Amino acid sequence: MRFAYWVPNVSGGLVTSRIEQRTDWSYEYNRDLAVLAEENGFDYALSQVRYMASYGAEYQHESTGFSLALLLATQRLKVIAAIHPGLWHPGVLAKFGATADHLSGGRFAVNVVSGWFKGEFTALGEPWLEHDERYRRSEEFIRALRAIWTEDHAEIAGDFYRIRDFSLKPKPLNSAERPHPEIFQGGNSTAARAMAGRVSDWYFSNGRDFDGVLEQLADVRASAESVGRRPPRFGLNGFLVARDTEAEARETLREIVAKADVEAVHGFGDAVRQAGRSTADGKGMWQDSTFEDLVQYNDGFRTGLIGTPEQVAERIVAYRRLGVDLLLLGFLHYQEEVEYFGRRVLPLVRELESHLPEHAVLGS
Repeated sequence: MRFAYWVPNVSGGLVTSRIEQRTDWSYEYNRDLAVLAEENGFDYALSQVRYMASYGAEYQHESTGFSLALLLATQRLKVIAAIHPGLWHPGVLAKFGATADHLSGGRFAVNVVSGWFKGEFTALGEPWLEHDERYRRSEEFIRALRAIWTEDHAEIAGDFYRIRDFSLKPKPLNSAERPHPEIFQGGNSTAARAMAGRVSDWYFSNGRDFDGVLEQLADVRASAESVGRRPPRFGLNGFLVARDTEAEARETLREIVAKADVEAVHGFGDAVRQAGRSTADGKGMWQDSTFEDLVQYNDGFRTGLIGTPEQVAERIVAYRRLGVDLLLLGFLHYQEEVEYFGRRVLPLVRELESHLPEHAVLGS
């Protein structure tokens, strides 16, 4: 299992709650956190993308510039910058990504976010597409991005992007295992799963229990098989609360929800459900999320990483058996809990993994 963490480059922390969060959105805090994270077993960090105040996030650092700063402050950590098609052109992002990749020695990655916050687009005078059209645009964006990064003369004639004989020099760093910066993509809807199978390197899911993960894995793999492609690797969102006792962990979760910013949670819920309702089959993200789920705005509680180090490690390895390749984690008090994870949880995960029989991971 690989591990990533949500970069708190947005104010308000990773839960929409008035509980104390010893986490800060400043660069100085995040620089120190990135160094700490790579020293405690984290492979990736994901910089969030929001462009204006919304639902508990008053302030935001831009994701690509912030990601580059974290790359330059670290030695091994791979940093994933979240971006929105519609607000970025693939050629411009490809140029930025190639430069960031050279400056970091091949550690830049991108997360293509199709978007849920209509207000960001309309405030900037950009058209807001319906759900499945946003995913069609994102798929075309990824195809264009990959072509520019890997071909000498990229040509795209699509519904959203038209690129003619475009040559990017220098290209990003590449190897047989990594021909271009890794391309991540999120979304739980039918359109998102199908798109991931066709074009993405990684698929990010909102928080899910075991049954939910199996369902999504099956859909993404079927989509990849339908086009004769290797399935993308699978990343799962989770909010981790590991404490010395289960009672302490459960009490922390109870307090987070009890102190939720009710107005902000309901506002976020209304916005994301509106975005998801426009799916062709009504199965967009957050459609079955409860109030408690939405307090962690990517359903992180649903993954169930709450308990003692032993309990959390066992659940992590259970997800690994199902085929989850990466856990994208959020924390209440980042610096303390990232260090606790590396010292108390990760060694148990590695010990349990060492006893997994060969081919124990489903679909491997």
